[in-house]
Amino acid sequence: MYGGFRDLKVFNMAYELAMRIFDLSRSFPAEEKYALTDQIRRSSRSVCANIAEGYRKRQYEAAFCSRMSDADAEATETQVWLQFALDCKYLDAAMHKEMTEHYIEVGRMLGGMIAHPEKFKPKVNQS
Repeated sequence: MYGGFRDLKVFNMAYELAMRIFDLSRSFPAEEKYALTDQIRRSSRSVCANIAEGYRKRQYEAAFCSRMSDADAEATETQVWLQFALDCKYLDAAMHKEMTEHYIEVGRMLGGMIAHPEKFKPKVNQS
């Protein structure tokens, strides 16, 4: 219906993960509101935002790759916050493992996009 970045598998996966983090972080203690809760929500949402922004700039390979690299960095940051949540006992080991594996997969997909930005360049009408 919308098209564009919303059709990207990596965007949809990252968006679903960000929503899951939002739900999971609801149970974090109140004293984490402006620390871990805020940080993990921000970084997980930033993955999605950077993918969308980069896709919009896909006609410029350097700008596209830069935004996908930013998205990958935010996905990695989110993994750090997931580790803190595990170690602080806000997440169980199974949920941590599942979420981390999904973020690793997001990173792989972003790495493929960075390695082959030409696959995402807009098509030019040859009329």
